[in-house]
Amino acid sequence: MTAQELLSSACEVSEAGPADAVDGTLPQVVARPRSTEETSALLRACHDAGLAVVVRGHGSKLAWGRPPERLDVVLDTTGMDALVEHSRGDLIATAGAGMPLARLQERLAEGGHQLVVDDLVGGGPGSTLGGAVAVNLSGPRRMWTGAVRDLVIGVRLVRADGTVAKAGGKVVKNVAGYDLSKLMTGSFGTLAVITEVTVRLHPVPEADRWVGTSVEPERLAAVLTEVVHSQEVPHAVEVRVRPGAPPAVVTMLSGTEAGVSARAEALRGQLAALGCEAKVHDVAPPWWGVLLHPGQVGGTQRPEGSRPVLLKVSARLSGVPELLAQVAGVEGTGNGSAGAGVLYVTLPADERAGAKVEVLRGTATQLGGSAVVLDAPPELKADLDVWGPVPAIDLMRRVKDEFDPTRVLAPGRFVGGL
Repeated sequence: MTAQELLSSACEVSEAGPADAVDGTLPQVVARPRSTEETSALLRACHDAGLAVVVRGHGSKLAWGRPPERLDVVLDTTGMDALVEHSRGDLIATAGAGMPLARLQERLAEGGHQLVVDDLVGGGPGSTLGGAVAVNLSGPRRMWTGAVRDLVIGVRLVRADGTVAKAGGKVVKNVAGYDLSKLMTGSFGTLAVITEVTVRLHPVPEADRWVGTSVEPERLAAVLTEVVHSQEVPHAVEVRVRPGAPPAVVTMLSGTEAGVSARAEALRGQLAALGCEAKVHDVAPPWWGVLLHPGQVGGTQRPEGSRPVLLKVSARLSGVPELLAQVAGVEGTGNGSAGAGVLYVTLPADERAGAKVEVLRGTATQLGGSAVVLDAPPELKADLDVWGPVPAIDLMRRVKDEFDPTRVLAPGRFVGGL
C-alpha cells in the first residue's frame, strides 16, 4: 500500500512534487489536515507505519536547519487557518497554526490590537503563526515585548503518536510547573505538531516614527548606547552594516501622535549632540525587519546564485558594537536588533564561508551569545557546523526521546541531529 492510500482516510493527501522538497529531500506525499482531529489521525497512521513527517506552513523557513535524515510526508498546516477567538478585553487571541501572520494582524487590527511579531520574510506569502512559533521568530520589536516565546501563552498540539494535548490557557499568568508552550517554541517541529496557538496581544499605537542616522564606525558604540537606553523609550533599535557603507541606526518610537513626534525630535537632538545628523521618517526603511535572504518562499527554492549563507548571531547588548565590527571584518552584511542583541548576517557562498562562520561564532561566544547557520547552499551546508556547541544537548536528547522516541517528526533537522 502506498503512503497516499495509507493516509487518505485521515485527511486530504496528494502526491508530492519538486516544490514540496524540504531542503533538497523529496517526500512521497503532502497531507493537508483541516483540524486537530485530522492531524491526530494522520500522525497516528504515520507513527504506526514508520513514516517520517516534516511540518510546513508557507515554507518560508523550510530550508532552515539541517535537511531531514528521511522524509515521507510533508504536513501542510495551511488548512488550519481560522481565527478561533479574539478576546478584546483580555488582550488574547487564539488562531490555527496555518493562519498567515499578515492576515492575523489584519483581523486583530479591527479590534485595535496587534501581535507584536515581525514577519522577517521579504516577499512571498510570509510566515504562518505556527511557523513563527516553530522557529521562535525574532524581529525589531523584540526589544519591546520579547520574542514569540514570550507572547505564546497556550498551544494545542498533537504528539508524534497522535495523542492530542493542550498546554497553557487563555490568561497571561496561567503556568504552574513546566511551561510546555515555551518548550514547543523554537523546536523546529521536532517534538509535536502545533495546531492552535493562543497569544498575548498589545494595543495598536496611534502613531509610529523612525529616527534614522548614519554613523562612523568609531562612534557606533556611543550612538547605540544613547538610543538603546534613551529616556524616549524606543520600541526598536535596528542597526545595519554592509560593505562599503557606514553603519545605519534606525530607532522606532510609538505612542500618541503628539507624544511620539515630540520624542522623535528630542532623540534627533540627542543624536546631533553626538555629531550625527538624524532624520525623522513616517515609514520604516525598506530593509527594516526583513531577512536579507529568505531562503525558500512558498516552498519554491530561490536560484542558487541568490542563496548566500544566512546566520542568526547574538551577543549581550554591550557586545553588539564589537560583533558588528566583526561582521564588517568578514565582509558580511547584517541587520538586526541592537536593543535585543540579535542580528541576521549574510555571507557570500564561497570557499571562505566556513572560516568566516567560525570567526563570527567565536566572537559571539566570547560576547555571551551564539551563532547559528540558518541557511546555506546544500554543498556548503553539508560541511558547516550549523548549530555550533550546545551545552544542554544531553537534556534535549532526553526530551526528544520522551516526545518522539521513534523519530517520526523531522528527524535530523534540529540541534545535534535531533
